[in-house]
Amino acid sequence: MEYISTRAQQGTESIGFCDAILSGLAKDGGLYVPQVWPQFSKNELKAMQGLSYNEIALKVISPFVGDEISQSDLTRMIDEAYASFNHKAIAPITQLDENNWVLELFHGPTLAFKDVAMQLIARLMDYILADRGERATLVAATSGDTGGAAIEAFKGRDNIDVFVLFPHGRVSNVQQRQMTTSHDDNVHALAIEGNFDDCQSIVKAMFNHHEFRDGMKLCGANSINWGRIMAQTVYYFTSAIALGAPDRAISFTVPTGNFGDIFAGFIAKQMGLPIEQLVIASNENDILVRTLQTGTYKKDGVQPTTSPSMDIEISSNFERLLFDKCGRNSDEINSAMGSLAQAGEFTIAAPTLEGIKQDFAADKTDESACQATIKDVFTNNAMMIDPHTAVAVYVAKQHQKAQTPMITLSTAHPAKFPDAVKAASGIEPELPEALKPMMTKEERFNVLGNSAFAVETFIKENSRITK
Repeated sequence: MEYISTRAQQGTESIGFCDAILSGLAKDGGLYVPQVWPQFSKNELKAMQGLSYNEIALKVISPFVGDEISQSDLTRMIDEAYASFNHKAIAPITQLDENNWVLELFHGPTLAFKDVAMQLIARLMDYILADRGERATLVAATSGDTGGAAIEAFKGRDNIDVFVLFPHGRVSNVQQRQMTTSHDDNVHALAIEGNFDDCQSIVKAMFNHHEFRDGMKLCGANSINWGRIMAQTVYYFTSAIALGAPDRAISFTVPTGNFGDIFAGFIAKQMGLPIEQLVIASNENDILVRTLQTGTYKKDGVQPTTSPSMDIEISSNFERLLFDKCGRNSDEINSAMGSLAQAGEFTIAAPTLEGIKQDFAADKTDESACQATIKDVFTNNAMMIDPHTAVAVYVAKQHQKAQTPMITLSTAHPAKFPDAVKAASGIEPELPEALKPMMTKEERFNVLGNSAFAVETFIKENSRITK
């Protein structure tokens, strides 16, 4: 499988899977996507029925990897990645009511859906670097969960140094401690004086500073990295097949920030999975909802909510969707992204917008409805959900169709957001025993200004590549 950048001019040379994983962001500022979407026939999907999560993962991921990694090595890495999950199903589904289900993606070591991809990405990168005899510097921006998942997955690895940027004072206490209580020498948590979009902009700026990028051997763990999206595609297959696919269509509602998780669902649909609806669920930071309504992607500021991983207005992976829906016209993408950088907005061409609406719906909720949903699910189902999941459950009910199962992605354990859950339900969710020690462990992090130069300087001074 070969990969191309969303911003590459026609005829630009493609790269292979391993290079796409290590590169993260393309040097032209674009995001890597496969040249073609792999396809599964209905019979091939039927053959997945009854298989384990790991077995389906191997079938779904293998076409993206091609012959660059052997099947035996890929199988081993998949098995190792999910051995640390505390549920045998890896991503089990729970029924809320008739035709309304929740996909639990929080059974990994840091209690967030990011573990599903990060545990595999860490092993893939380590394998590739060891095979090439190289070292790398991993940088990631996080609105809360990516950072903890990256640190847990990459800590202690000999070939990679990890630098995670998070918005100072804008993540939950549990999320922060998952980033700041690791004392491994290759791990560095950086609190940035700004919001998530600022952190993400700094990471992109470092990737676009080619001298620094090449010198530090930068690689990325955000969902700008193709490997993250690829790994997340798997649980759309496992959950849909568990509920009767491919013999019937399934819909999904996804709490959406950076657009990577729901874009993985779009890929699953392109690969042949019968998905009827992909519903974008937003909190009060509703830029994607407004975009689908008006055809204009326009920045309007970010306000803090109890679902901070969705407090985003630069949804990076939306670029991948635009690229696919505009006929893979890189000129159109370069124009849109240039306008976003200069004017804070861009307008989507009418045919492209219509193509998006054929696959996606979008809706939002506010803080009061989010709290009410947490309480309602606890009262009626004896189940605690976190605020991100609550946003999606609320939106899912607005788009539920009688004959089609709706699966809502539950992206984090409620104990990661204890204050919000307690305020809504009256009960504080308990942190699993394995994670309780971190709440009293000494924190280690650095506070830096909102500056790519400041972060680059820190990385140069602390990376083992320069020592």
